[in-house]
Amino acid sequence: MSASPPRRIWLCADDYGISPGVNRGIRDLIARGRLNATSVMVVGPAVNPGEIAALQAAVADGTRCAIGLHAVLTAPFHPLTMHFKPLARGRLLPLSKLLQASLLRRLDGEIIRTEVSAQIARFIELFGRAPDYLDGHQHVQLFPQIRDAFLDAAKASAPGAWVRQCGRTQPFRHGPGSPKALLLDGLSRRFRRKAVRAGVSFNSGFAGAYDFCHGGDFNALMRQFLDGLPDGGLIMCHPGFVDATLRELDPLTDQREREYAYLAGDTFPALLNEARAELR
Repeated sequence: MSASPPRRIWLCADDYGISPGVNRGIRDLIARGRLNATSVMVVGPAVNPGEIAALQAAVADGTRCAIGLHAVLTAPFHPLTMHFKPLARGRLLPLSKLLQASLLRRLDGEIIRTEVSAQIARFIELFGRAPDYLDGHQHVQLFPQIRDAFLDAAKASAPGAWVRQCGRTQPFRHGPGSPKALLLDGLSRRFRRKAVRAGVSFNSGFAGAYDFCHGGDFNALMRQFLDGLPDGGLIMCHPGFVDATLRELDPLTDQREREYAYLAGDTFPALLNEARAELR
């Protein structure tokens, strides 16, 4: 009896554009064939013609890699649209305040849709084409009110793109998981239903959420992420090199270098082979 074919999965590096060091790490992993997707935050400080050209060159070398939009609606970044609100001292709201406002239905869906559409338009301006897929920085695409606006913008401005849902395929396979994973499971159920009604496709499964502050054995984490992930599933990661720009903007720093080192090393491809998975 022949063995079943390997599962084809997405391994997606988030946050291209947040800093030159993160960009460099992501490009290096693409060149090594260790990533097959990266999400670009077009409002990031390390998005300029040189950084975009370098990413396009890394992908053009023959490595298949999807490039998506990492829609940003949280601090410390600024919106692209002039009349966006609510803001805090001219910046987008912190994650906790945005989530609270969305749960209390205090957001304006049209303002959100316009901002996401503007970020899609900026992506098209930079790359000369629409994104392959769309997701959200800090998973904001899943939030109440935001998800409707996000899906509307995706369908109108990037009709061929798929979107990221962040629900685990088997939520309790390794126990209940962290509160964050449970929240993502719940938010993703509603997001998937709305995406189906809108006719927008999405990834079949999701993994990659863990306690970034405490880190841990990334090989053990990756083994857990792969366990039960279906064909077409997506693993989120955040590799890169730490630099001054990153330290000013994001608390996730040293763990990015640990992720980079693991993905660049020999252990990761051996694990993929053992788990009968390949980057699609």
